[in-house]
Amino acid sequence: MKIKSGSIESRIDYSVILPTLFLLIIGILAVFVAVSQDYPNHVATMVGQQVMWIFLGAVLAFLVMFFSTKFLWQVTPLLYLLGLGLMVLPLFFYSPTLVVSTGAKNWVTINGITLFQPSEFMKISYIVMMARIIVSFQQKYPVRDIQKDFLLIGYLALCTLPIFILLGFQQDLGTALVFLAIFGGMVLLSGVSWKILIPAILLGLALIAGFLLLFLSPGGTTILHNLGMDTYQINRITAWLDPFKYAQSTTYQQAQSLIAIGSGGLTGLGFNMSNLLIPVRESDMIFTVIGENFGFVGGLVVIGLYFLLIFRMLRATFLSNNRFYTYIATGYIMMLLFHIFENIGAATGILPLTGIPLPFISQGGSSIIANLIGVGLVLSMSYQHHLSEDKRLSRSRFNKKITIKRVESR
Repeated sequence: MKIKSGSIESRIDYSVILPTLFLLIIGILAVFVAVSQDYPNHVATMVGQQVMWIFLGAVLAFLVMFFSTKFLWQVTPLLYLLGLGLMVLPLFFYSPTLVVSTGAKNWVTINGITLFQPSEFMKISYIVMMARIIVSFQQKYPVRDIQKDFLLIGYLALCTLPIFILLGFQQDLGTALVFLAIFGGMVLLSGVSWKILIPAILLGLALIAGFLLLFLSPGGTTILHNLGMDTYQINRITAWLDPFKYAQSTTYQQAQSLIAIGSGGLTGLGFNMSNLLIPVRESDMIFTVIGENFGFVGGLVVIGLYFLLIFRMLRATFLSNNRFYTYIATGYIMMLLFHIFENIGAATGILPLTGIPLPFISQGGSSIIANLIGVGLVLSMSYQHHLSEDKRLSRSRFNKKITIKRVESR
């Protein structure tokens, strides 16, 4: 079927939709396997929920695609304030049982029913708000110097501070790291001088090295615990450093994950095959399902789809030539990259566990819907670009017709 030029279909970027669709299908299959192994009596319910969340996210992404640049710019502060308001809710409406098992108070639970994780939606609001601040600043100060760069960083930090305070109350370090990655990526692209960036990067590396030295030193974990570090966070870092030392207790999840992925070999054990029990395999540890069932090849396919999706997003960003959308796409891509790198890195033992889901694949409504809204923003960028091109061509044809008529009238 030929797509008519100037129609809605011709303005949709299918090169972004297709890899997203394949990742979602892989996610449904992976969740089915995980639930079949761990909760065989709830397969229809849990897989059905995943499909329902995907459908809802797709509808929202479709609606967001039609947002004009002007409308998105105007509603951004409202979205940011709404996001902050939602992030307050888990502090009052939460499940004590869930808090004990996860160590974080980041889900809204009412009457025993866990509804959603506000910080997932806040990521999107935060990205759009940061993009608006950067563009507004650049318009106000077209000529920049070190002082102006520090001023911009100050504005962005003020936007970020309330989120970090709320995440601190929620004790959600993993999500805080995601916001930090978004912040770093957007600051880097905003044109801040390397005279600021290089010392900041070196300081960050020094702090990480100092933390690890303290953690590994005799009595270091006790000092960190006394300073406010939670026990579950200490256990996760311990599991990362030596996953098999306490494989029957605190490092059980990490050890089982490594064994499962290793057992998959090159091509995997086969669909819906598993010999191991891995806690929350349907969510944070979903990559173990892919590694165990489809092996190294399956893992490469998933990573390849992610890189294809990010490449197509970058291409759409370059074509749009719109600074506001460029920063939105940058923030979203940074968010995706951090999620992918951290989740797969944690499952394979490269990084500590942080409870961060794998985009479009892990089971969970908040993550699926928020990520699809992000895809909708990228599609909006492409849609608005094609729409402006169609209007330009239409005006060009109209002016050409008038010119011809004038010539003919003579």
